[in-house]
Amino acid sequence: MSSITLLALDTSTEFCSVAVYRHDPASGAPAFVAERHLDTGPVSSTHILPAARDVLREAGLTLADCDAIAFGAGPGSFTGLRTACGVAQGLAFGAGLPVVPVGTLVACAEAARAMRAGTQRVLVALDARMSEAYWADYVWDDMTGDWREVQAPSLDAAEQVRAPDAEFVIAGNAVTAFGERLQASVQAQAVLADAMPRARYVAELAARAFARGEAIPADQAMPVYIRNKVAQTTAEREAIKQAGAQASGKGAS
Repeated sequence: MSSITLLALDTSTEFCSVAVYRHDPASGAPAFVAERHLDTGPVSSTHILPAARDVLREAGLTLADCDAIAFGAGPGSFTGLRTACGVAQGLAFGAGLPVVPVGTLVACAEAARAMRAGTQRVLVALDARMSEAYWADYVWDDMTGDWREVQAPSLDAAEQVRAPDAEFVIAGNAVTAFGERLQASVQAQAVLADAMPRARYVAELAARAFARGEAIPADQAMPVYIRNKVAQTTAEREAIKQAGAQASGKGAS
């Protein structure tokens, strides 16, 4: 894999998370990451561009130095997903860059592996409100150096989240939210409630996806909702358009 520089965004939870990621595998050095991970509640949209400018400045880079813009595509907060998607699109249009959508659940698996070295199997479960959980099951593939999906991202009642048939850890805040209702957690080797989506893990996954040629044009970027809401309403399309226009107009350089 050749060197890569990414700006990564995630606002799928109550955090506004932005990172610059730069890695040159040929150097043998670890990746450089400058990150802002801010507990902003429902107002990530007012913090995301200033945070992007901050991390680019810390890294000594401009948006033009990036190869692509990565964003947490979902599932997660509908408003947060629209914000990250719209801002990624706007910045990418303005800088002539592609985008790399990254699933927020696999970002939790990436976080779990970073927090617990050697982790091979991760059941991810995030609080989706309305007494439901977003969940998925991933296994680390040593051959590809990436995650393989065993159970695709789904939305179910906490009681219906199924434990893997092999040793696993559980990642995400659903254990905190649902307690004993999330019965799969009882079988886990470890509970990593803090293994949540954040920009540094979105960037790690995006770098590998970019190397595989999986970047897409900005106008093809879309949030992934999962909850029975697969079509965007006119208001949602307008929200993404406005976020993108704001980002394109202000930039982050």
